[in-house]
Amino acid sequence: MSRLGDLGERGLIAKFMEFIRPEGSVGPGDDAAVLKRGVTASTDVVSFDRHMAAGMTYEQFGWYSAAVSFSDLAAMGARPVGFLAALALPDDLELQAACDIMSGIDQCAEFCGTGIAGGDTKKGPGIVTGTAIGLMEDRDPMLRSGARPGDVVCVTGPLGGPAAAMTAIDCGLETEDARQCLYVPIPRVEEGMALAASGVVTSCIDLSDSLGTSLNILCRESGVGMDLEYDFLPRGPDVRRIAEITGTSEEGMLLDFGGEYELLFTADRNGLDVLYEMGVEFHIIGMVNDGKGPELIRDGVRRVIRDGRY
Repeated sequence: MSRLGDLGERGLIAKFMEFIRPEGSVGPGDDAAVLKRGVTASTDVVSFDRHMAAGMTYEQFGWYSAAVSFSDLAAMGARPVGFLAALALPDDLELQAACDIMSGIDQCAEFCGTGIAGGDTKKGPGIVTGTAIGLMEDRDPMLRSGARPGDVVCVTGPLGGPAAAMTAIDCGLETEDARQCLYVPIPRVEEGMALAASGVVTSCIDLSDSLGTSLNILCRESGVGMDLEYDFLPRGPDVRRIAEITGTSEEGMLLDFGGEYELLFTADRNGLDVLYEMGVEFHIIGMVNDGKGPELIRDGVRRVIRDGRY
């Protein structure tokens, strides 16, 4: 008999998909669900034991627990209109800590242009389940399945910051800027709405599961390959310095570590002027081709980018 540890997260989802009844124009399998009238929703679970990095405050943990779901709305191009927060907290947690978690959630919602619509509280081990609600308005949702050969591959911002922060924490090094990337990730909501409104983006996903995994997902869902130029990957704060000091692979920091909340997208290369005119900040990191998956080109050497989640 199979056990959950044998399947992994995506294997479990695939199993569920064999018998559940999907709802909505965009159902399970994308960053968020799109229901009637363009209502968009995404939910995620974070816990003290898995997601509260050393040095993170309860307020930052609250922000993080909201940001992960708002980032999924951003990947679809939805405007946030509400947030539901369900907290399962231990009895011995100080009241101030609980209030700090909720304050962090509220601050992230405010940053994303909305507020708290409701939620629940229960006794539990230290878990927050957040559900972000948005509207597509007049924008078409950006999916994972539309990339085409000839498109450019882009990211909205620098990579590797969370990995550098975790490495620095493990080694007792100070990296304030990198820690901010880890503790207080910024959901790219405004960028997501602009990308969706541009009409030139062909696919999109957020980078919470790492760049390598996200590239593989886009390739698999779109039936394409990609060439990524290593030198084109934008580095986050202290990535190169921490890699050199600790002897950690910079490439691994950029490709294999989760906790990134930039957007990875593909776009019609003939329509990039539209994005520039809209003021969207992005970095071109490669091209879509008619291959079978993503490959990294570094110093003239080509290698397959593996999906760390499989």
